[in-house]
Amino acid sequence: MTKKIGLALGLTAAFILSACNTVDGAGRDLKSAGEAVSDASGKDGK
Repeated sequence: MTKKIGLALGLTAAFILSACNTVDGAGRDLKSAGEAVSDASGKDGK
């Protein structure tokens, strides 16, 4: 029984950590896209 609980907790932790990496990557992509739009408009967004 405790082996199943440990496995479930381990899998849950793996999913949570992979989701954080995905969100972090998406945030960097959006930041990059925003900078590209700012550069194209001729305005410095910083």
